Amino acid sequence: MKRITLFVVTNLAVLGVLAVVLHGLGVQGMLDERGVGIDVRALLLISLVFGMGGSFVSLLLSKWSAKRLTAARVIEAPQTLEEHWLVETVRRQAQASGIGMPEVAVYPSDEPNTFATGARRDATLVTVSEGLVRQMRREEVEAVLAHEVSHVGNGDMVTSRSSRAW
Repeated sequence: MKRITLFVVTNLAVLGVLAVVLHGLGVQGMLDERGVGIDVRALLLISLVFGMGGSFVSLLLSKWSAKRLTAARVIEAPQTLEEHWLVETVRRQAQASGIGMPEVAVYPSDEPNTFATGARRDATLVTVSEGLVRQMRREEVEAVLAHEVSHVGNGDMVTSRSSRAW
């Protein structure tokens, strides 16, 4: 419930900023002077519907699109010691955080990177690049994974667009 409330409050705050800017710039007066029949309140309502709707759709599609856009391979049954270690590390951290077990995936990239995404904290995806696993020590990878799991535990994917982007 907290995440939904933060989602709604975040979107309403964006709408509030838009309303203040439009009012501060005198947009309604400028539109009236030019004979443009647009009601700023109606514009704000349309912005609310599209803004919240777009955010919600983006959130619902985040796992699916992240997997496709990065060509990530979900580790369903670990095949190597490294994959087993990654999955068990995320499992241990998720249990310690009191969240459901995220899907764990690896994507092809030489750049060290990782991200977490998903619409619900008990149905998320934690993804690491091959470069991160190759270039960092296990202790460093574990710390980075803990950071991503903390995003999941805090519900950051719901309240922050930057957490859904990688």
